[in-house]
Amino acid sequence: MSDKKTQGGGGQPRSEAWKTAVTMVQETTPLAVPEGASGMTIVVEWPPGDPGTPPHRHSGPAFGYVLEGAVRFELEGEPERIVRAGETFWEPGGDVIHYQDGNALPDVRTRFVVTMLCAPGRPMLTLVDDEELARRAHLRAPRPSGTGA
Repeated sequence: MSDKKTQGGGGQPRSEAWKTAVTMVQETTPLAVPEGASGMTIVVEWPPGDPGTPPHRHSGPAFGYVLEGAVRFELEGEPERIVRAGETFWEPGGDVIHYQDGNALPDVRTRFVVTMLCAPGRPMLTLVDDEELARRAHLRAPRPSGTGA
């Protein structure tokens, strides 16, 4: 006779690994997703020391997890920080400038995965021109010494 607590479908023993298999790495307030929005998950790989994408913004929120290496991460109004393998980042999207997402390491590649929600009818990524960067310079957090402007 089978014990339903230990038997899964087809008479196979039921695993108990699910009870300890999950590790919370990031949690945020639920988002409202507008009708017509789309989502994507991408893997980004930067070679050693690569500065990453030029300053840009995303039309919707983005949630990232660093697989290997370290990301130099900077959002408008927040200080630059380093996000290392096994750590997460997120950004709200919309009107916030994303200044940096490059490889913080000079000698190894960096890889991260990002899940992004795209606002209906808008591109996921829009580069920010030098004129707008100058107009919004007062919103950028102070730069660490030795990293330039």
